[in-house]
Amino acid sequence: MAMPAVRMHRSIQAPSSVVMIRPQHFSSNPLTQSDNAFQRSDVGMSAERIRQAAYDEVTETASVLESRGVTVHVFDDEREDRPDAVFPNNWFSTHSGGHIALYPMEAVNRRKERRSDVIEMLKQQYRVQDVIDYSGLEADGLSLEGTGAMVLDHLDRVAYVARSRRADPIALERFCTHFNFEPMVFDAVDESGTAIYHTNVMMCIATEFAMFGVDGIVDADRRSTVVERLTESGREVIALSNRQIAEFAGNAIELQGHASRLLAISARACASLTPSQKSIIERSCELLPLQVPTIELAGGSVRCMLAGIHLARR
Repeated sequence: MAMPAVRMHRSIQAPSSVVMIRPQHFSSNPLTQSDNAFQRSDVGMSAERIRQAAYDEVTETASVLESRGVTVHVFDDEREDRPDAVFPNNWFSTHSGGHIALYPMEAVNRRKERRSDVIEMLKQQYRVQDVIDYSGLEADGLSLEGTGAMVLDHLDRVAYVARSRRADPIALERFCTHFNFEPMVFDAVDESGTAIYHTNVMMCIATEFAMFGVDGIVDADRRSTVVERLTESGREVIALSNRQIAEFAGNAIELQGHASRLLAISARACASLTPSQKSIIERSCELLPLQVPTIELAGGSVRCMLAGIHLARR
C-alpha cells in the first residue's frame, strides 16, 4: 500500500473548497447525448433507483472529501428539468483575485442550472470582486461550458481546449482576455474517432503533473506542442491511453486536503491507472478514489461534479 503523500505547500492549482450539487431527479440528459459519447442511458435500472443512487453518491463523495479536509458546499437541486445539475463546473468558475465567471451553455435545458443562491453564498463567504457573465452569448448560439470545455493551468495561465460546439472560439477569446489566460486549442477524438465533447474528460492538470490523453490529439505537430507546453511548466506528463480516457481517468481534480494534496478521481478511473502512473501521482498527491458509477452514466465523473473555489475566505 502506498504511503500517504507528505504535506506539500499550498498551490493555487489545488482548491481547498468546492461546490457540489446533489440532485433529486438525476438522469442522463437526452439533449446532450448526440455529442457526448461517454453517456449511457440503457442500463437496466429503474429511474427511481438511478435517482436515489446518484443522490447517495453525491452525499458520500461530499462526506469523504470533508473527512480529508476539503470544504464542501452542497446545494440540493429539487427541480425535475435539470438532469445535469450534478455538474456545476460547467456553468461557473472562480478565480484568484476575487473573480467569478458565468458561462453560456450549449443545451437549452442546461442553461437552467445557473443558480443565484450559489453565487450569493460565494459572495457571503469568500472575497468576490466581480462576476463576469457570458451567458448572454447563448442568444447568438455561442457556448463555453466552463472548466469542462477548458482545462485551466492556474499557475502558467494557459487554457487548454479541445475544439467542440461547447467551446466557441469567440466566447473563449473573451474569457481568455478578461481572465488573462493563453488559449491553447486542439482537435481531439476518443478511441472510436468521435470528437471529445469536453476537454476535462481527457486532461487533468495538477500542480506537479498533468494526466493527458496524448494520442487523442489528431495533429502530430499540435500534439507535440501541447506536450511541450505542459512539460515547460515543470510538470511530468502522464500519458493516458484511449482505454483509460474511456474509464474517466482524465476526469480528475487536484484538491488541497488538511494533510496533503489529493487527487479526487473515480474508483473506476483509478483502477485503470498503471502502477507507474500511480507512483508519479503519489510523489506529490494522495490518490482519493470515489465511488460514482451512477453519476458516470451521464457522461461525466468526479471532476465534473466539483466546482473548485479559487477565492480567498472572508
